Amino acid sequence: MTQAITDSKQASAALAELFGTHKRVVFFGGAGVSTASGIPDFRSVDGLYHQQFAYPPETMLSHSFYEAHPAEFFDFYRTKMIALGAKPNRCHTKLAELERAGKLNAVVTQNIDGLHQAAGSKTVYELHGSTLRNYCTKCGKFFDADFIANSTGVPRCPDCGGIVKPDVVLYEEGLDEQVVSGAVQAIRKADTLIVGGTSL
Repeated sequence: MTQAITDSKQASAALAELFGTHKRVVFFGGAGVSTASGIPDFRSVDGLYHQQFAYPPETMLSHSFYEAHPAEFFDFYRTKMIALGAKPNRCHTKLAELERAGKLNAVVTQNIDGLHQAAGSKTVYELHGSTLRNYCTKCGKFFDADFIANSTGVPRCPDCGGIVKPDVVLYEEGLDEQVVSGAVQAIRKADTLIVGGTSL
């Protein structure tokens, strides 16, 4: 059964009943889950896609733009995609609580902020990767988000000089097959799928 609930009291009651009567629940979330943590979404009135930049955000977050204009890509990425000070909000912490209680099997997320894990969720499928992981395209060494945030220009590996690329899925890039497979399996085994914070 598909049901959209907008009233908060009605939603709370419906969710409580749902978790009491279903055993294999999966949550599928997007940017709207993290807006209460101060991370803007993409498509709302104040979202990233409605702001003015030299190029459309979809262009600047594409693989071809990263290849052709790496300095401009990283300027935009550092300014708009990394949220080092963001903290998990009530949605993140509640989902982690439900997982610990054995009432939630997995979180599938389109977000790249790592806030589900920061809240304590263990089974998280990050479809679009994470800003918290960055890797040297030459030697494969991994770096944290601070490395990118505190760099200037095009960040390079101090060991080999290779470009340090965020481990996020850019436009024109494919999703990680292992992550997608895990998410599909979790959803396939679920008796309930809750979708929140995303227009899909």
